[in-house]
Amino acid sequence: MRTLRFGIEIETVGASRQKLANAIQSAVGGQISGDYRGMQVTDAQGRAWKVVPDGSLSGGDYSGEIVSPILTYQDLEALQQVVRAAREAGARADASTGIHIHVDGSRFDAKSVTNLVKMVHKQERLLETALEVSAARLSRFCKPIDGAFLQRLEARRPRTLQEVNEAWYGRRNSMPSRYDSSRYHGLNLNSLFFRGTIEFRYFNGSVHAGEVKAYVQLVLALASRALASKAASSKRRDFNPATAKYDFRVFLLHLGLIGEEFKTARLHLLKKLEGSAAWKGQRRDRRGSGGGEDGSPGSEGTQDAQCGTEGSAPTEAMAAA
Repeated sequence: MRTLRFGIEIETVGASRQKLANAIQSAVGGQISGDYRGMQVTDAQGRAWKVVPDGSLSGGDYSGEIVSPILTYQDLEALQQVVRAAREAGARADASTGIHIHVDGSRFDAKSVTNLVKMVHKQERLLETALEVSAARLSRFCKPIDGAFLQRLEARRPRTLQEVNEAWYGRRNSMPSRYDSSRYHGLNLNSLFFRGTIEFRYFNGSVHAGEVKAYVQLVLALASRALASKAASSKRRDFNPATAKYDFRVFLLHLGLIGEEFKTARLHLLKKLEGSAAWKGQRRDRRGSGGGEDGSPGSEGTQDAQCGTEGSAPTEAMAAA
């Protein structure tokens, strides 16, 4: 996941595009330019950070979408500085805002794209709940994976990206457009065929730097797992709100988001779910032995992760994959 390139679009309200551009410049340096299409900050590395208007946002002139340049894992701290600066400039999130994360699609073939679709479909209810995707967004801008598309994908077992294209659109589409109606799904493959990136649209707007970093790490982990897997199952997991926190923690560990590096990511990704992160049933957390609410395994959890016993991941994680 640390070698995948990505980009991010962060929709905000509460600050003008000029203020957002000034905030970005304060974080990354460089020069500001602009025209009727929006503002641009060219940073010290020559990369363009853009602030563009978006008619779907509630803030009118006091709104804007921050569009990053192509970033790497090593740029996460700079991204967080941009988010913090935007927040200090008055930017905020509301029900009209969202975050879209793009992963470089150049390393994906038909098998890895299919793996990704199946993995996301299997865990989609957990993802939507953990990320608190609203019913309004699910019905319009962030639709679940289309059942007909999944059926075509599984029936054809595509060997080429062209065959994935035909499954996605229901026909061969050799000239996809940016605003094709199929783009409004939580997992957007129209972006792959139009611009060469896989887009994840599940995320609500946020100007919390820790949340934004967690979202990027989740997307990169999903993409990395899809690239590395030989196959994946699309059968939906039964969803139980009472055990959702535990179930999602197990999935995060399976994706490799384990250990101190991802402790904050687990905290943010699990904090809106019910139940215990450490125990699937009614047992109480035993902090320091079986794991904490942040999803960290703890001392006993580390042993469990090796042995496959209750409290951690491998046996359960294989079922969650």
